[in-house]
Amino acid sequence: MNAKFSKIGFILAVAGSAVGLGNAWKFPTMVGQNGGIGFILLYLLLTLIVGLVIFLAELSIGKLSEKDPVNAYKTLAPSYKNLWGFAGFSMIGAILIVSFYSLVIGWIVKYTLISFSSLPDDIKQSGELFQNFMSEDFTSQFFCFLFVFILMFYIVSKGIKNGIERLNVWLMPILFILLLFMLLYSMSFSGFEKAYHFLIFPELSTIKELGFFEAVFGKINENSVLSALGLAFFSLSLGVGTIITYSASLPDKTNFIQASLVIIFINILIGIMMGFVVFTYVFEFGGEVSQGPGLIFVSLTTLFSNLGSFGNVLAVCFFISLFFAGITSAVSMIEPFALYLINTYNFTRKKALAYIAIVVFVLGVLCILSFMSFTNGSLIFFGTKSVFDILDYLSSNIIMPIGGFCAAIFVGFIMKKEGLKILFSPYMNDFFFSLWYFFLRYISPLAIIIVVINQIYPQLFAYIFAYLKALFIFS
Repeated sequence: MNAKFSKIGFILAVAGSAVGLGNAWKFPTMVGQNGGIGFILLYLLLTLIVGLVIFLAELSIGKLSEKDPVNAYKTLAPSYKNLWGFAGFSMIGAILIVSFYSLVIGWIVKYTLISFSSLPDDIKQSGELFQNFMSEDFTSQFFCFLFVFILMFYIVSKGIKNGIERLNVWLMPILFILLLFMLLYSMSFSGFEKAYHFLIFPELSTIKELGFFEAVFGKINENSVLSALGLAFFSLSLGVGTIITYSASLPDKTNFIQASLVIIFINILIGIMMGFVVFTYVFEFGGEVSQGPGLIFVSLTTLFSNLGSFGNVLAVCFFISLFFAGITSAVSMIEPFALYLINTYNFTRKKALAYIAIVVFVLGVLCILSFMSFTNGSLIFFGTKSVFDILDYLSSNIIMPIGGFCAAIFVGFIMKKEGLKILFSPYMNDFFFSLWYFFLRYISPLAIIIVVINQIYPQLFAYIFAYLKALFIFS
């Protein structure tokens, strides 16, 4: 029998899994590129009708089976048990993610240390610092990665209660307090008002000039919809077995519908808080919201330096909060495969983690080497893809969507509906259950297919939207 989370432990553990480094750069970047508040509202809607739907599907697999992803599918499948067991191996995606994700957390460790000294004064200097660290400083990257690597596996070795739950019960509230401190401090800047109008509510003059709908949704286009759809799926750690594994340790008589909504609320709240902190300084100092990690390691470090000595304090708080967000996500990626090895091969937890650690360590070091100039591009594939890029692509664009799609099809078409109704009936009435079940069978799988196509061949949707638009105009 698996050790059980407490109710608050489950909520914070799953929220910790969902709240990751993407909240610091992916969410603010997408919001910035897609017009602010309109994109946030669109993201909220798609999170509820796609993300939450699949989240509850994965939760029901874990809760009803109380097993790891592979054995969960085998246990619940009425036939073709071994075939359905392969769906659980989407948890391999979690191992790929943690291999490069721990490297990024290592970068955060490095920048936390840098924040105690002098921050770069301008974008050029900041960019050169980051580039030199990435391509020349193997020793620093390796030891920062090694520190994160040892910490992750030590935490997971302590198990569900004493490791993962204890970590999240401490770090998630501290993360919130650090963000709240930075948010309150950012209110003293004029850029905060601009961030508010950008993220929450447009200026009244803009509403009068353009009208409410145009002011809020005027910058939304087909790319915005596809970006929000992808973010709604990926931001909840779906498709890699984490939700199934954590739900297997869900305490009895927990209102998991309420818990799921709280988890989504925490994820969105922290994303918006991060957005406020980021955009306040961007608007205050005329920074650029660049794509990906460059926003954090290049743009924001330069902006913090404009605040003088207190900028160092703020930078330390910011990077520590990122470290907490990253480490809570990382440990969640290790547990699914560890539980599988324990259940299937009767491994001790330490032996299971030793096998996983070897894979993560080798892949992590290869990611570092693929960035180093002294490897002379020998670890660059397909012209431009580093090992880091390949692991990211395989996990995000292929494995995660396949895992989510399999969960939706399995729960929607393979599992018995009566068993699901018994599970959901104490917390959801018949109308909402039927609505959830309809979306699970017909809407969410289609949404995942759209996400995959958009990730692999985004031009296709540009052609489709252009055709539909032309058809509408000339009809």
